[in-house]
Amino acid sequence: MLEGFFQLTTALGLIGLIVVWQGDSLFQMFTTNHEQKAKLKEHMRAALKSAVTLLVLGPLYTVAGSLMGLPLAECVDLAPW
Repeated sequence: MLEGFFQLTTALGLIGLIVVWQGDSLFQMFTTNHEQKAKLKEHMRAALKSAVTLLVLGPLYTVAGSLMGLPLAECVDLAPW
C-alpha cells in the first residue's frame, strides 16, 4: 500500500509538471511584456527542477537505503516504473 502511494504521488508529480509546462508555454505565447516572459521561464525552470528531484530521489533512496539497511527501503520500491 505504501509502495502504491509513492508511485501514485510520483506519477501525479510528473503529470503536474506536464500541465505546468504546457500552461506556461501557452501563457508565454500571449504575453508581450519581457518581464512576464522572464517570470514564466523561471517558473518553468523551477517546475523542471522539482520533477528532476522527484525522479532522482525515489530510486536513489531505494538503492542507497537498501545498501545502508534502512527499513523502509526493503519494503518499498520508490521507482515510479
